[in-house]
Amino acid sequence: MAYREKLAALNLVAMALVYTVYFTIIATRPPMPRLIDMLWLFGIAAPVHAMLYGFIGYAIKLRSGKEGRVPPDERDRAIARRGRSIAYLVLLAGAILVGVVMPFSETPWKIVNTTLLAIVIAELVNNGVVVLSYRRGWHG
Repeated sequence: MAYREKLAALNLVAMALVYTVYFTIIATRPPMPRLIDMLWLFGIAAPVHAMLYGFIGYAIKLRSGKEGRVPPDERDRAIARRGRSIAYLVLLAGAILVGVVMPFSETPWKIVNTTLLAIVIAELVNNGVVVLSYRRGWHG
């Protein structure tokens, strides 16, 4: 498994785990949470994701040796560009939903959480495309 593929897979798994817990807690609470509740919950989720990615990513870099220090080549950049371009479309669709459709029918906190969900889904798509591109080989 290539170094950058490992980092993308790590980010995919760490983000999926942390934000699945976050959105499960938000969705299962009967009343919509207060702003301070959401901030506390997000204030825990974001650093946990950052620490998971940071510590495990650093361990992957140490174990990768020379490969972890080599700058990305043209193939790595093309794979990252492909992931970003597809994730951009997902994020654009989420932005249209929360910025154009939802303001007319939903509460502000539902809009905030849907925005966060759109960002998380876009990042998951980005990392998923990167992992699949390394797995299936880059043909572009």
